[in-house]
Amino acid sequence: MRFPEKTGHQVFLEPEGRDTAETYLNGLSTSLPEPDQLAFLRTLPGFQQVVIMRPGYAVEYDFVPPTQVKASLETRKLRGLYLAGQINGTSGYEEAAAQGLMAGLNIHLALSGQPPLVLGRDQAYIGVMIDDLVSKGTSEPYRLFTSMAEHRLRLRSDNADLRLMGLGHALGLVGSAQHRAMRARRAALEAELGRLKAGALNPSPELDAALARLGSAPLEQPSSLAGLLKRPELKHQHLEALQKGAGRPLPQGLAEAVESEIKYEGYIARQERQVALMQGLEARLLPEGLDYALVPGLSREAREKLERLRPHSLGQAGRLGGVSPADVAVLRVALDAGRRRREASTP
Repeated sequence: MRFPEKTGHQVFLEPEGRDTAETYLNGLSTSLPEPDQLAFLRTLPGFQQVVIMRPGYAVEYDFVPPTQVKASLETRKLRGLYLAGQINGTSGYEEAAAQGLMAGLNIHLALSGQPPLVLGRDQAYIGVMIDDLVSKGTSEPYRLFTSMAEHRLRLRSDNADLRLMGLGHALGLVGSAQHRAMRARRAALEAELGRLKAGALNPSPELDAALARLGSAPLEQPSSLAGLLKRPELKHQHLEALQKGAGRPLPQGLAEAVESEIKYEGYIARQERQVALMQGLEARLLPEGLDYALVPGLSREAREKLERLRPHSLGQAGRLGGVSPADVAVLRVALDAGRRRREASTP
């Protein structure tokens, strides 16, 4: 039914835990009746005597097309109503929990008379997910994968606290002690990056011998410790073998963060430039009452999508299906013209 053109299909056997005999068959999700599931499973090589601990099942539910929801998760048509979770067309696990967090936070901000919090695609996977939902919609339960984030080198697990904890502390979600610990970690990270970039090593027989023992090529010209650490085979812990004191111990998890920042430095810098361009478009807000029918030069498809989905910025408009870069350029010209008219009419 799912892959009729294939002659075979991979199934991954995933143990459910260290202390259980249960195994999950990744790749064989099914909601067939239980007798059919058992007969089906026993066609697999080596599974002739398999026993089902819990049968597979499926859940069907109605949902609201998420394009009817703002980036704050407030519905477009009914002020004060926020939707989060599977009702927005997502799967029911981390995606739902993240939406609940954001919806609850934005309800609090709205009741306090404050603007909503909308995380950017460059700030958090939550921002990627919500932007995907409200900009593109979904035709099947949405699950968030790292491949959906164009800035995923920035969105690493080792820097989640550095990216978001300051914001969480400002909103009252993170305690002062935890926030101080994050700031200390940031300072230690920056200090170590500075130290590794400043320290230099010169080629020598002793250094080449140490590199050879670590499976690395000889040093042909002077290099900083950071330059050596960019080599894929070298880790922070190896620096001690290259220079006494160079591999000083770091707090748990910090060495990995240092390595990631150094090894991906060039790629991260390129993504930073892309983020700067994107933020320029995100900062150009589209008026809520803008009549797209009066904007000359828009394609018919773009005009229909813009009228229906009402993006909040040029950046979001550019991510809508059917809105081309040429349409975004037309909108930018229209915004500039409107700004000039307002400035001209201001005494």
